[in-house]
Amino acid sequence: MRFRPCIDIHNGKVKQIVGSSLRDEGDYAKENFISEKDAAYYALMYGKMGFTGGHIIILNPKGSEFYEASKEQALAALSACPGSMMIGGGVDPLDAPSYIKAGASHVIVTSYIFTGSRIDSGKLLEMEDAVGREHLCIDLSCRRKDDGYVVVTNRWQTFTDEVFGEELLDRLSRHACEYLVHAVDAEGKQKGIEEDVIPILKKSPIPVTYAGGIRDLGDVGKLKVLGDGKIDLTIGSALKIFGGNLGLEEISECIR
Repeated sequence: MRFRPCIDIHNGKVKQIVGSSLRDEGDYAKENFISEKDAAYYALMYGKMGFTGGHIIILNPKGSEFYEASKEQALAALSACPGSMMIGGGVDPLDAPSYIKAGASHVIVTSYIFTGSRIDSGKLLEMEDAVGREHLCIDLSCRRKDDGYVVVTNRWQTFTDEVFGEELLDRLSRHACEYLVHAVDAEGKQKGIEEDVIPILKKSPIPVTYAGGIRDLGDVGKLKVLGDGKIDLTIGSALKIFGGNLGLEEISECIR
């Protein structure tokens, strides 16, 4: 079990938001925290503490008036600590190689590999060819629907027809080396982890990072036990550096 740091960028600022509130219209999100520090500051801090394998997410869509400002922040973070973090947010085969050259360890993709509500195998292969399986992380962030979970795309706004389960994890693992999974209904709310997601994550044949709802060390310990120590975690709004109560050193001790 590893702690994976995060840097979420929205409207050119490092923020923590309620994931389910994000809307492209008006570049709106319900905000838990807006930092006065830039993304490079956090990348350097994580690097000095030895935290690697985290993710930088550009939350504005391409075409937004804020997209270039958010991308500039992301590139500065990659440059500050090259090779230590992944990047996601509107990534496609054309710009994916440039992010690797800019210092990303991996690119993170979801929306591009979909056509309509289904994963397009041709687009998935395009992404794999662009950077190689060893540099590709697939974001399979999910929301509850009926008796299970489905993958959501377009910055967590669009429900797809892809059921989030063992079959999907097995199928896509041939093309990527990691998964990032936000339990979107819990994301940014600090109300506890989405426990029903954990048994699914345990079945992943490749490393997987969970995000969503972690509020204290009790939740960290619960994830460790329920996930048999196999599932990595990321924490946003609950961290002291983002206005919460959890210190990075405390988390490191808890997951050892």
